[in-house]
Amino acid sequence: MTEHFEETIRKDLHGYLVAVKEVDERLPECPDVEEKWTSVAEAYLSDGIREFMDYPTVSLGWMMYIGMAVAKYWDTEWEIYSKLDNLYAYMRDKRGYDCMDEYIREEVLLLSGDSFIALEKLVGECASRVHNIMRHQNIEPGTKEAFNAYVSCIRQLYMMGAAVQLRRMGYRMTKVGI
Repeated sequence: MTEHFEETIRKDLHGYLVAVKEVDERLPECPDVEEKWTSVAEAYLSDGIREFMDYPTVSLGWMMYIGMAVAKYWDTEWEIYSKLDNLYAYMRDKRGYDCMDEYIREEVLLLSGDSFIALEKLVGECASRVHNIMRHQNIEPGTKEAFNAYVSCIRQLYMMGAAVQLRRMGYRMTKVGI
């Protein structure tokens, strides 16, 4: 179920993000950012799971912001950020879990005004879509299946966040004629 479920999430997010012109048809490959996924997720899980019950879209959406931040770090000063023991805690501890979205939008992505608000709406929509798909799976809370589904959700949000940010920084994944 997990592979099929994660693929459903990936396809839904990718289709939506292509339609709103936030990613290309072909998703970027960025092994450095992908390799950070495991350590970021392991550090995030205790906070994310705790928040999921009362604030599911926040718990999901924050991981999309984190994916965007990691992609931005990769593009700017990866030699510094790649060496941090706990990149997630580094971001969280700047303003706390509840304000991590604002920290990433303001201080990492350097957004303000309309672009600040537009990104909040984009991430909110992606998190809502993922939560809706998850709810319709009829997964019993507190089970191994629920845990695995949650990890699949945040993994895809992290990857799509990175893809969105890479495109915003000018990395385009289009076919080149030879």
